[in-house]
Amino acid sequence: MAWIGKVAGAVLGYAAARWPGAVIGAILGHQFDRGMAVRPGTGAPGGTSAVERQRVFFETTFMVMGHLAKVDGRVSEAEIDAARAVMQRMRLDEGQTRLAMEFFNTGKRADWPLLEQVGRLRSACGRHPQLLRLFLEIEVDLALAKGSVSAAERELLGRIADALGMNRLVIMHLEAILRARRAHGAAATPPSSEVKLADAYEVLGVDARASDREVKTAYRRLMNQHHPDKQAARGLPESMLGIAHERTREIRAAYELVREARGMR
Repeated sequence: MAWIGKVAGAVLGYAAARWPGAVIGAILGHQFDRGMAVRPGTGAPGGTSAVERQRVFFETTFMVMGHLAKVDGRVSEAEIDAARAVMQRMRLDEGQTRLAMEFFNTGKRADWPLLEQVGRLRSACGRHPQLLRLFLEIEVDLALAKGSVSAAERELLGRIADALGMNRLVIMHLEAILRARRAHGAAATPPSSEVKLADAYEVLGVDARASDREVKTAYRRLMNQHHPDKQAARGLPESMLGIAHERTREIRAAYELVREARGMR
């Protein structure tokens, strides 16, 4: 796939050993071109270089977005807006956005090999399940763009989870978190303290009846999974850092709310 460097030029820069937040950054084109010259297996102990892992993550994210948007018949304006919102959060420039849309349109094809591409992502990121979870979160968020997830979209998400080796219950958990986030963002009045606290437990993935120790353990686990520095070390594209920062801020805010409500030290 050396053509990507030539087509995108300096547009598509992947940081050679960094990940989280948004898949490229304006000045990374040179590093991307250099990285593409590295043969698979020579850049990382697991057989996939960090640059290759970043490239596969970027391609698969937008191809699957296109496939998911098209699976129930037609691509809605809400789904296109949601895809563009992800690109904006990644701070892609004009050229990078154009490339992302090309991948999006490729994924819309009925004959596009979904499971083959998702298999490539699993192979590239298999040692970093946090990256696979972030990928799935992005796709679930797109499915929620219209306000509800269709049966066809839900089945497709389930197949994707299966192909990633993940339990389908993860989709339900992500959907609950993302719905709560959207509801708060669209609320005309601020949510009550009770609603905020309930959502905080949802973000941490624990029940309100959990012990203080369980709450702390859940918080530390999530921060370890999503912290930008740790994600960078795992090999997520540099352009994904913004999303990782958002997620860690959300986790930290939820923990602080629960901690204060419980009087935890």
